[in-house]
Amino acid sequence: MTLEPTLERSHYLSPDRYAREKEQLFAREWMCVGREEEIPEPGDYLLLELAGERLLLVRGRDGALHAHYNVCRHRGSELVLGVDPKGRGGEAGTGGAAGVRPSGHFSSGIKCPYHAWTYQLDGALRTAPFLEDGDGFCREDLPLFGAAVACWGGFVFLRLDGTAEPSLLSQLGGAVERVRRYPLAELRTARRIVYAVAANWKVILENYNECYHCGPVHPELCRVVPAFKQKGGADLDWDRGVPHREGAWTFTMSGTTSRRPFPGLNADELTRHKGELLYPNFMLSLAAEHAAAFTLWPHGPGETTVICDFLFHPEEMARPGFDPMDAVEFWDITNRQDWVICESVQRGMASRIFTRGFYAPMESLSLDIRRYISDRLPSSDG
Repeated sequence: MTLEPTLERSHYLSPDRYAREKEQLFAREWMCVGREEEIPEPGDYLLLELAGERLLLVRGRDGALHAHYNVCRHRGSELVLGVDPKGRGGEAGTGGAAGVRPSGHFSSGIKCPYHAWTYQLDGALRTAPFLEDGDGFCREDLPLFGAAVACWGGFVFLRLDGTAEPSLLSQLGGAVERVRRYPLAELRTARRIVYAVAANWKVILENYNECYHCGPVHPELCRVVPAFKQKGGADLDWDRGVPHREGAWTFTMSGTTSRRPFPGLNADELTRHKGELLYPNFMLSLAAEHAAAFTLWPHGPGETTVICDFLFHPEEMARPGFDPMDAVEFWDITNRQDWVICESVQRGMASRIFTRGFYAPMESLSLDIRRYISDRLPSSDG
């Protein structure tokens, strides 16, 4: 039996390393930032903080989504004020996330509060008071700085460097085919919980990507999925999905619910649970009748906001007596158990005695983070 080494401790603790990740990774990858349903009408917008950058995600007059840096081309003023990058302002557990993603509506354009330069929803400069084209000024040359936008399954992704290649679908890889029968684009958010986790974003992803920890950390989860405790989850077929106990088929305390399964699922998907980790900041867990979607918002080497959206089919949401809380409460218990242990790992790695850890054989999927980082930051050690 061989134990593979993890990334060296600086990958989780170093401000310099995190600064490199922001520039060489977060700015060059498609990052999930939410759901299309959050900005349904032309003129609707979200104000986002992503990897230290503040952006406006806007629905255009033609229905298309546009992403602009929240920076006026004139003197650099913010176009919209008031985002807290650490998410304060929305209470975890209430479904609110006002501090992370304040929203609003542009009725006639995007007007800078400083000198009233006004931009169209697609970012083109429309008017600059008392200035006319000519003598070195040309409105066409001064659109808002943009980020690339792409959508999949109702989820919105941004790329901060503004390039659209490689495509979002190429980054998502085989996950697109593995979950094709789930009606992701049709689902709607019934509940949102925002968590502040004092751990590096990679610690959270590594935790999601293995179930060696499930037996010690998640007793409620293991009562629904006893296979998680067997050999540390070593024999699980993750692509097929993990089996529930006899008579159970979803992630609730009872393993059942009154909600109907999604139409079109195959026999395995009606009784097994699937999960996808889509680097660098998106985790998607799929039951037969709901989905839990996690987006990670790093703020530094030891701080991450996690937004968890609980998605259901709108036909189920419209039924009398619809109540998502059996799934929400089960996930909230599981999530909080994970965050406690992730924060413990972060504190433990800060000890002067720690240099790096090890992956056991049943944690082979967690090696993905090591490969992912080394491919994109080739000069990194470990």
